[in-house]
Amino acid sequence: MTTPPTEQPSPPRTLRVSLFVTCLADLFRPSVAFASIKLLEQAGCEVSVPLQQTCCGQPAYNTGDFESSAPLAQQLIRQFESADYVVVPSGSCAGMICHHYPLLLEGEWRERAVRLAAKTFELTTFLNDIARIRRGDRPPVELPSVTYHDSCAGLRELGIKAQPRALLQELCDTRVSELQQTDVCCGFGGTFCAKMPEISGKMVGDKLASAVATRAQILAGGDLGCLLNIAGRARRQGESIEVRHIAELLCGDLDSPAIGQGTS
Repeated sequence: MTTPPTEQPSPPRTLRVSLFVTCLADLFRPSVAFASIKLLEQAGCEVSVPLQQTCCGQPAYNTGDFESSAPLAQQLIRQFESADYVVVPSGSCAGMICHHYPLLLEGEWRERAVRLAAKTFELTTFLNDIARIRRGDRPPVELPSVTYHDSCAGLRELGIKAQPRALLQELCDTRVSELQQTDVCCGFGGTFCAKMPEISGKMVGDKLASAVATRAQILAGGDLGCLLNIAGRARRQGESIEVRHIAELLCGDLDSPAIGQGTS
């Protein structure tokens, strides 16, 4: 009697990921995009970066200029809707795509926005919850002490809290020295910091003081708007704490200057 051949399991499907770089990473911190690509490839993803991508429309949307933000949303949908997943190294931009596009657009475009939202993820959520990145045989990235700022958009719109901490533990063998009131706004808030500079200044001053009190050498976060705001305050006050995006830490990019410490 012939033994039937054993059915071999299918190899795991490679995840096709398109990276939405974001305006702030493109213009102020390209290393965040390169670190994101490196991490996604480490997680076994096939990564593309659509070259025609532009702003997600969030600045205009937040000021009530829906007429200007709608074409930007449509442009982004056209560029990214063919991917299996869209990954964004920013909680605020990911939140814009996931929560606000379906409110902004109507008809067929709303349906396309809903489909895109369902497969769009902030970077640390995707790496930890979907791709389930692991260190493997790679030695852990050695980091100085780290504290972490939870951005308002990431925390409140997308529920990002445990993921960056889990990744720092997994890839860097590092535990976060927690800020007091880590979930309090840093005062950036997009145009809020320009419209309410005195209130914003007090908020970022409190956030920086809380970070310095942890005695951590690095303050990390997932939104460049927040990090630029905090780093600017730290530089003006002469504080030595480094400010870096979480993607840079996870892939071990500590050679480039910290945010706000480059040449002027």
